Amino acid sequence: MTLPWRPLGVAALLAAILGAPVTALAQTAPPSIAECAAIAADLERLACYDRAIGRATAAPAAPDKPAAAEPAPAVAEESAPPVAAPRATGSLIDTAWGFDPGSTRYTIDLYNPNYFLIARYSDNVNNAPFTPIFQAAQQAPQPLDSTEAKFQISFKVRLWTTDDRRWGVWAAYTQQSQWQVYNADLSRPFRETDYMPELFVSYRPGLEFGGFHWRLLNVGFNHQSNGRTEPLSRSWNRLFAEFGIERGNFALLAKAWYRIPESADKDDNPDITDYYGYVALNAIYKWRKHSFAFMARGNISTGKGAAQFTWTSPRFLGPLRGYVQAFTGYGESMIDYNWNQSTIGIGIALNDAL
Repeated sequence: MTLPWRPLGVAALLAAILGAPVTALAQTAPPSIAECAAIAADLERLACYDRAIGRATAAPAAPDKPAAAEPAPAVAEESAPPVAAPRATGSLIDTAWGFDPGSTRYTIDLYNPNYFLIARYSDNVNNAPFTPIFQAAQQAPQPLDSTEAKFQISFKVRLWTTDDRRWGVWAAYTQQSQWQVYNADLSRPFRETDYMPELFVSYRPGLEFGGFHWRLLNVGFNHQSNGRTEPLSRSWNRLFAEFGIERGNFALLAKAWYRIPESADKDDNPDITDYYGYVALNAIYKWRKHSFAFMARGNISTGKGAAQFTWTSPRFLGPLRGYVQAFTGYGESMIDYNWNQSTIGIGIALNDAL
């Protein structure tokens, strides 16, 4: 059977394919069933059947575009409390003592130099304090080795400070040991270990004179002893004040002390100030990551005292630095407070005085 050709059907087919409705023609002459059957697309063919039988249809509504998301209202950021900017001075003292306002309020830090001398040689070994011990044991005195190891551990803890960090309360601890590690005949004993706890207040004056900046004032108490019984016991208690000034890469620390008197029956070393004196000076100079330090102390009236020179290298293995220490005079340790000797040692260190 041959399907009749009708111009209207072609128009409807074109309209369905092109999506351009021919409204006027569709209203006057609906398509035939045969024309609708010839439409390949399902949706257009169904729409054609609806028109052929006179069912009114509405053009499919274009899918609604999703409403543009409204920008979320800006959340007002809470304004952070103003923080004082740290002083960009490069100060040795400010860095060592946490005087910058941005420094940690409560901190544990290195204090005096922390070092280990692998070998320390003495030109005048002090055997005298140990002679009574050998005699009490009815043994012949055994000489100590002139070469031994020496090390020091020292740290400080800030217990309290003001917001601007100019005031602080510190506790500190320093322990120094001389170890006869190469003396196999005496079972490698520790010849001496000194303990020094401290409690003090620090303040940053922030004054300048003659190109020098006064940036440190410490006032406090320390106790130093070797923790032994007679005849090797040594100890003393002091009140001290320490001043620190600097200029560029140079710093000078001066410490003065007053020994708290002890009763005669408890004083192990009543003449200790004859050898240690009342004042110590420590000069530090930094050059290309090297650190050179010189210490001097003594009693002018007795003419006794001591001097020490140290060199600390740049870091070469993690935090480790090379370290050389040379000492001459009295009091390298508590047991040697009245013994004159010259020593030199080499080893490694974690820090210097600043």
